[in-house]
Amino acid sequence: MDLYYTPAMGSFEEALSHGTLGAFGSVFVAGVLTSLTPCVYPMIPITVSIFGAKEARSRAHAFLLATFYVLGIAMMYSSLGIVAVLSGRAAGALLSSPWFVVALSILFIALATSMFGLWEIRLPYFIQNRFSSVGGKGPLGAFLMGLVGGILIAPCTGPVLAGLLAYVATTRAVLLGTALLFTYAIGIGVLFWVIATFAVALPKSGGWMESVKSVLGVALLVAALYYLENAIIPLARYTSGSPRFAALNGGLLVAGLLLGAVHLRFERGKLLHGVRKTLGILLMTAGAFGLVNFALTPREKLPWIYDEAAAIAQARKQGKPMMVDFWATYCAPCKVMEATIFVDPAVRRELERFVLFKADVSEDSERDQKLREKYRAPSELPLLVFLDAEGKERARAGKVESVAEMMKLLRSVR
Repeated sequence: MDLYYTPAMGSFEEALSHGTLGAFGSVFVAGVLTSLTPCVYPMIPITVSIFGAKEARSRAHAFLLATFYVLGIAMMYSSLGIVAVLSGRAAGALLSSPWFVVALSILFIALATSMFGLWEIRLPYFIQNRFSSVGGKGPLGAFLMGLVGGILIAPCTGPVLAGLLAYVATTRAVLLGTALLFTYAIGIGVLFWVIATFAVALPKSGGWMESVKSVLGVALLVAALYYLENAIIPLARYTSGSPRFAALNGGLLVAGLLLGAVHLRFERGKLLHGVRKTLGILLMTAGAFGLVNFALTPREKLPWIYDEAAAIAQARKQGKPMMVDFWATYCAPCKVMEATIFVDPAVRRELERFVLFKADVSEDSERDQKLREKYRAPSELPLLVFLDAEGKERARAGKVESVAEMMKLLRSVR
């Protein structure tokens, strides 16, 4: 939602396909947008006043207190990121289970409906009151209150936070996951800095904040569909590299916007508005989902061999080296590499020297496990293993970030 420009899984993956900087930028913007939603927005002046930034001795002092407060929130969210990454080391096996995928998608859909205003996520008031007493004066008090504020805000940011945590769990990279959650928290904290330091008047709550929630809700629905591709075959087939397919889905997205997916609200007594918004949401979600799939679909297919014995036999007969690509339907970085790295003309020319074996381990079957054991493939995907013409391993790599890196790997194998 790449999760890879909004906090949905597909968007993050699409952003990552354009580089790490794009992914961090999308997460930061998601944090800023989250802080503008009606659920979080009223807490801004309250939490700022709790640690006394408005009564600070100077603007510099106010900025210092606000900084420690935001760092407290960032620490809380970074910790969640570490937990998500460490618990996600078995995510590959879980994502190969239709039951888990369906359950996760239902969670995303439920969270999306809360963003559309059909229900709200809130901590019990007695817990909020208990947390509000934590902290004290000075930077340490502000930091401690930030830790608590991260918990208080978490239920309100739940739909967005859940999508981001699900994404970082699949990366299985501790530093990346922690940094993404930290960046998300910094995005949330921007308004705290501005308000505490400059006492900027808050704009009034209104329909514009409901629109922000609707956009994030659609992003979560797209994430749900993205996961369901692993369990529902027709969804996986809803893709194409054709510009006509992209134009069609772009039209659906625009039609959904015009119909009211974002600017209308569900209100009692306004049945027509509710019907229009529902239809608009469906069209916008379908269009966005199609565009994500279009972005992750290679424009040209490589001559992959899916049977290991056949690939080895061909490599021996032709005296060619072999590239083994460990791949799974749930592996977004695998799809990103196919759509961005493997399609490069220089890479394709260099790949002509290789026999290409696609080791599809989506089902985590006995055959898949044997392949992993033979090639010492960890649970983390993607993985590329390069064998020379004699079948000896010469190189291996995880996600390849650039064409130059891929070319260096390929040229190192003869």
